[in-house]
Amino acid sequence: MVVLSQPLVENFSHIKTCKHNTSTDHVYTGNIIPVIDLLDPEANTLIIKACQEFGFFKVVNHGVPIETITKLESETVKFFNLSQIEKDKAGPANPFGYGNKRIGSNGDVDWVEYLLFTTNPELTHQKSITIPGNALHFWALVNEYINAVRNMGCMVLEKIPEGLRIEPKNVLSRMLRDEKSDSCFRLNHYPPCPELLQALSGRNLIGFGEHTDPQVISVARSNNTSGLQISLKDGTWLSVPPDPFSFFINVGDSLQVMSNGRFRSVRHRVLADSLKTRLSMIYFGGPPLSEKIAPLSCLMEEPGEELLYNEFTWSEYKKSAYKTRLGDNRLSLFEKGKKNPAQ
Repeated sequence: MVVLSQPLVENFSHIKTCKHNTSTDHVYTGNIIPVIDLLDPEANTLIIKACQEFGFFKVVNHGVPIETITKLESETVKFFNLSQIEKDKAGPANPFGYGNKRIGSNGDVDWVEYLLFTTNPELTHQKSITIPGNALHFWALVNEYINAVRNMGCMVLEKIPEGLRIEPKNVLSRMLRDEKSDSCFRLNHYPPCPELLQALSGRNLIGFGEHTDPQVISVARSNNTSGLQISLKDGTWLSVPPDPFSFFINVGDSLQVMSNGRFRSVRHRVLADSLKTRLSMIYFGGPPLSEKIAPLSCLMEEPGEELLYNEFTWSEYKKSAYKTRLGDNRLSLFEKGKKNPAQ
């Protein structure tokens, strides 16, 4: 049983809800999400299409060992099943470590507890995070998982230049492989909430509010509990069927900028389940802090191509993004013709 740090209905007014999934709520459950086999010779073309239409797709034949996935999930479940006192030893998240309900520092509250880590081993504050039990075993599994998922994410990013017929092949993946890459890794746990959902009178509890990811791409997988939804171009919410053995790729804000708007940074959210625990693991592939984010020069050579975004560093965008609320359109501040808010 998971015990949260606050009573079930404390701060109830701050926890977001949405209408129940009926036909009038504009939630689509059809199986239209692109599924891309990374061994398919046409994968590069299919990835480009998926990034343009959805900003989101599922990958199979990804090369990440199932054993690596299951071992880390097992250890993660053990952590979140600890008493609240034990879990709190790994927090509070600032920003790394254990967090509970509060997302960031701007008042966003959701039905989630999480562990957030940097993937840069040189950052000393990560070493201060206390993981109860066999911490060395836990960190070894985290690093093994991150390395495998990073390699897969880079494989995806290297298929994009092939599909766009631009050089060099590593123009995107190099940012994730850089030793100073500002990537991070998040383990999200959504406890079941039957009592609270009953009190909501047919409304759904938001486990993690709608947002886009600011990084280049995100690589996510979950256990076999549903809840993830993505927003389509017309604003319709599409429920994503869970698949614990595959991965889902999100286009992030930075990739939208570097593609000069060709690709869509997907807005997504997670709904809590009344009976089942949802566990998700997300690798956020980010560039080094000093990396300049701007539309790729090779794309700007296209006839009639207009620059849509001002250039900024990842550090500038990260600082700007963390000052906003979760659901804000962060990129609007960096559109061409607007003054860079970080300057």
